[in-house]
Amino acid sequence: MIMRILGEGQYEIAEEHLARLNELDSALQSAADAGDETAFAAALSALLDGVRTLGTPLPDETITPSELVLPDADTSLTQVRDLLSDEGLIPG
Repeated sequence: MIMRILGEGQYEIAEEHLARLNELDSALQSAADAGDETAFAAALSALLDGVRTLGTPLPDETITPSELVLPDADTSLTQVRDLLSDEGLIPG
């Protein structure tokens, strides 16, 4: 799966890492649902760090459609709430 972090770049995520990223996404969803800004910021940071750590960065010159686009670290709770579905940011 190809994931993009806005303003940063694309990462190729192997199938075996999706469960861990979904756990991080669930924590983000819970923090957003609770309106807890501190927990939200920590959860968003953890999710993005997870993508960076578990994923393989694609070269900037590689043009590949992203299957999933994640907000950058500076995105507000309100903005992320608008992006969230019942499954969070990462379906599955």
